[in-house]
Amino acid sequence: MRVFLRVFFALGVFVVGGLYASGQGSGILQPGEELVYRVSYLNVTLGTVKSIVQPYTTLDGRTVGKIKVVITSHPNIPFVSLNSVYESWIDTSATFSYKFNANTLQGDGTWSFEQYFFDYTTKKATIEKYWKKELVSKKEFTIKKRYNDGSSLLFAARALLRDNKGYKLRCVIMDDTVNTLIDYTGKRENVEIDAASYPVRTVYFAGDADWTGVYGLTGRFEGWFSDDEACIPIKAKMRVYVGSVSLELVSWKRNNWQPPKAN
Repeated sequence: MRVFLRVFFALGVFVVGGLYASGQGSGILQPGEELVYRVSYLNVTLGTVKSIVQPYTTLDGRTVGKIKVVITSHPNIPFVSLNSVYESWIDTSATFSYKFNANTLQGDGTWSFEQYFFDYTTKKATIEKYWKKELVSKKEFTIKKRYNDGSSLLFAARALLRDNKGYKLRCVIMDDTVNTLIDYTGKRENVEIDAASYPVRTVYFAGDADWTGVYGLTGRFEGWFSDDEACIPIKAKMRVYVGSVSLELVSWKRNNWQPPKAN
């Protein structure tokens, strides 16, 4: 049931080529921010995604943002058990990643671990996989642009929201590089969610994933981010074999923020 994990990832599959607008990063990366999302199919809850902005830290002598994403399946869904924790060390512009860790609880109770490094000085990316704390594979490849990973993607999407143009973007997800076409339309729409007692004013965008993931996740996707400086993801939809899966904001912690009211 990792379909909802892929849905979450697909909203921000971006790679930077020096074209990112960097002015929003400091406003988006607010330490202490916590966003919780319900992932559902036909109004049946599949699981939750929780995004946490941790305090700024230092990596290789530079100040970086620290992101943590926790993905869990709903306990009432039979034959499914998913518990994953992702950490990303990202640029302070919130637009690309330097390092990524992924911990996933397997069905036998053991944890698998993956680690990505993006070295833009040597133009080299490294992917390491561990099983029961032992290195089982290591892959290196050349990178010519700046990359995002599974937990930094949504923040890059937030930082780019105001660009009002299209991108053909690349990223490393689940140890693979992918392309996604994204179109920031600048279109304003009012969206209703259960967590808000009023319609929320949002900015709409859409895109196409030219890759196919598990459960047939591919093709067209849509997203609605808050129409304010925070650019909080409010809602998203993605197609899979069985139909449309939805992701919706259910709770939040962020200083001086509430979903903006529709006019």
